Amino acid sequence: MSLISDTIRAEFKKNDDVRDAGLSTPEDIIRFDDIPYGADPAWQSLDVYRLRSAEGQALPVIVSVHGGGWVYGDKARYQYYCMSLAQRGFAVVNFTYRLAPEFKFPASIEDTNAVFHWVFENADRYNLDTAHVFAVGDSAGAQMLALYCCICVNPEYAARYTLRPPEGFAPTAVGLNCGVYDIAPAGQGLTNGLMAELLPGGGTPEECALLSPLNHLTADFPPAFVMTSTEDFLKPEAGQLAARLLALDVPFTYRYYGDARNRLPHVFHCDMRSDDARLCNDEECDFFKRFL
Repeated sequence: MSLISDTIRAEFKKNDDVRDAGLSTPEDIIRFDDIPYGADPAWQSLDVYRLRSAEGQALPVIVSVHGGGWVYGDKARYQYYCMSLAQRGFAVVNFTYRLAPEFKFPASIEDTNAVFHWVFENADRYNLDTAHVFAVGDSAGAQMLALYCCICVNPEYAARYTLRPPEGFAPTAVGLNCGVYDIAPAGQGLTNGLMAELLPGGGTPEECALLSPLNHLTADFPPAFVMTSTEDFLKPEAGQLAARLLALDVPFTYRYYGDARNRLPHVFHCDMRSDDARLCNDEECDFFKRFL
């Protein structure tokens, strides 16, 4: 372990503990917990959340790729956010993946890919509508999700990896929340300091270019809901992504939340007590429903 990973894990946990204190599983949600999707149940497990009232009904799917700077987080931290998405009429898959520095890139992307394979392989058991598989990611999770979409739709980029998505698959649409999409070489800010934790070569220019979704977008990228907020330290990244999607004629919605009187932090949408989070998550799910 290193100082930067230890610090992030301690600080993020403290903030998340405060945010989620007192929350519990909503009565209208049924949950299936701790399902292994890989060989290591300590790192590779997932939950599925569904509305009780939709028992036996095939529901469109949202796969959630959690944030945490590539070094922090798990499905427990995202359970309340993901259950709130399930209350909007989706079957939500909330998974834990292998973190840096214990595991180097592309371990987390391999795990993400394994989860999408799991969705298709277990669709009948959990009543998952595989014709409509959406995904959300925030912060580092948004970077991971955007990168995975590039692997799905850009054969030249996909050739850089040994993993293979399900045959012919790309997410129906995605929500990219407070993400990072252009990673400069190591030594320039917190994100780039974390590259030394994540990347086998410590964050060489070549590695950072490989990890920057802006370098690998094509016109076949899935429709995207791109959002940021007033106090999101990554907010310039959302504008860069939106501009690139616009140039490629990829359908997208760009939303900037908050104003001078209402300063909304990075990943504010995960706070289940927040009216602003409720609005954002409503709008993102409404965006997905356009593609049903």
